[in-house]
Amino acid sequence: MTIQLWSVLGNSQKLDGGAMFGNAPKAVWTKWIAADEHNRIPLACRALYAQGVNGKRVLFETGIGAFFEPKLRARYGVVEERHVLLDSLAAIGVTHTDIDAVVISHLHFDHAGGLLAPWAEGQAPTLLFPNARYIVGAEAWARANAPHARDRASFIPELCELLEVLGRLEIVNGERCATLGDDVRFSYSNGHTPGLMLAEIGGAGGIAFCADLIPGRPWVHLPITMGYDRFPEMLIDEKRDFLDDKLARGLRLYFTHDPDCAMAEVTRDTSGRFGTTAAQAELHNYSLPTS
Repeated sequence: MTIQLWSVLGNSQKLDGGAMFGNAPKAVWTKWIAADEHNRIPLACRALYAQGVNGKRVLFETGIGAFFEPKLRARYGVVEERHVLLDSLAAIGVTHTDIDAVVISHLHFDHAGGLLAPWAEGQAPTLLFPNARYIVGAEAWARANAPHARDRASFIPELCELLEVLGRLEIVNGERCATLGDDVRFSYSNGHTPGLMLAEIGGAGGIAFCADLIPGRPWVHLPITMGYDRFPEMLIDEKRDFLDDKLARGLRLYFTHDPDCAMAEVTRDTSGRFGTTAAQAELHNYSLPTS
């Protein structure tokens, strides 16, 4: 049996380059991504659609979506007004009602906002994906319900209650969850946010969803972290272990925020520096053998 994968773009963002590259100087990071006149860089919010995961249709992440009202949309650099993820799914013949499970690495709005219907004046937020299980890690769920002052603005206040009342929320505590079975293995990182849940699809030779542990190819280089990261030194150690493991087992990396690359292979040179090769801009009906 095989799992079929498609990369699906959600709404894109433009965020401050200095914030995205932490303590790396602008003279360094502008070699990787050009900034606009406001010092902002382009970022994707890319999801992954998988068909055949334990017999189910699964969406990994939802991007930022279109839930912000216009003033906040401008503040957070969301480019498009429409819900781009829904259009991207439609382009491959899928609607949000077809999805059996949505996996969310953590509940920051640029990863979970796409769960919500587009903003409309005078209307309360409502959830999409009415037939799906919502799969979230236990520690990430706890953080979203009781955020720290440093990251409170990164969460959507109404979202936890909306997810909980429907009775389709699945909280994950370990490597596996009931809905996805053996086709997906979870590991966890705490450097960016408590309990960041990293999905590995297909086992050895498969694909690892990097989420905000490694937002895109420039962040594969170990010292490069984001200003948004909770504990940068911890994140660097976690990233080293993650990349060592994926390189040893031949897993490819899947990037949610890289504007030009959906998937790449890990490399390491003679000096020990990690990099990437065989970059693919998108996946379309990509076959992945199950373990």
